[in-house]
Amino acid sequence: MRIEQNISLKPYNTFGIDVTANFFISVSSTDELKQVLALKNHSNKLILGGGSNMLLTKNFEGLVIHINIKGIKIVSEDDNFVTIKASAGENWHEFVIWCINNDFGGIENLSLIPGNVGTAPIQNIGAYGVELKDTFVSCEAISLETQTVKTFTKTDCNFDYRNSIFKQGAKGKYIITSVTFLLSKKNHKLHVSYGAITSQLETMQVSQPTIQDVSKAVIAIRESKLPNPEEIGNSGSFFKNPVISKSNFDILSKNFSDIPSYPVSKDLVKVPAGWLIEKAGFKGKQFGKYGVHKNQALVLVNYGNAKGSDILNLSKLIQKTVKRIFDISIEAEVNIL
Repeated sequence: MRIEQNISLKPYNTFGIDVTANFFISVSSTDELKQVLALKNHSNKLILGGGSNMLLTKNFEGLVIHINIKGIKIVSEDDNFVTIKASAGENWHEFVIWCINNDFGGIENLSLIPGNVGTAPIQNIGAYGVELKDTFVSCEAISLETQTVKTFTKTDCNFDYRNSIFKQGAKGKYIITSVTFLLSKKNHKLHVSYGAITSQLETMQVSQPTIQDVSKAVIAIRESKLPNPEEIGNSGSFFKNPVISKSNFDILSKNFSDIPSYPVSKDLVKVPAGWLIEKAGFKGKQFGKYGVHKNQALVLVNYGNAKGSDILNLSKLIQKTVKRIFDISIEAEVNIL
């Protein structure tokens, strides 16, 4: 266990922003993590997982702790279900593929989402009609203050759309070290009606899809719309889809007859932020070294050596413009540091 100094964080964030950490350490076990957290001479600490849901705008004056704890194990199983514990440092997509290869169903719609397992519960990751909370059982987390381990149940986590207790009351207080899931072993419940999954399966000439087929369809859709962070710096969807009242939506639809929506409740609807941003004229717009992706307006991109502040200012411009045109506030999904 060795603390390094003046380390570039460019390889550790999917936006590829080149900022420096005064001090940096990668931990591969919970014991190592406890030891690092107990260090008194590093009061300012930043926890870094897969680096997929953050925008770094400045150098970090403190200690960056990279969570690199690995391991996947079956906790229990019966004829129908299996309980699996995955360590926080496991790559999320690789974990999904491991489950699919073992014919464990429930998270196939979450294929190709960037990031690690440990950060997945923080924003309750979701895609194509499925959210992490649907298969979540519990997670273990270490208190930054006391270095003790606490188990959070699904109820404890207060999951909501792209939200959890780890973005609210427990924000900055715990580090997730493992996540436990309940997945199906047979009679998998497939979710294929959301988005373009059905049409993609038709293109693949699949009439009776398996969880493997659904995963392949999701991967094909995502690859057609979203840039690979290894090629173009990005953090996936930068903004949340706003939820507005049905009455406000009815007013909007009079001026914008093609505005799409998804029902949330009797009185609320979700409006795709990507549609709003595209209608506001930002899709595919480039500002030198950064811009908005040509295939998905939700994705802000770093074409090379852009500053985090450049992308942050672009996001604020988009928010301001969408508010002016539609009177809808869109909120950033990524963490801005």
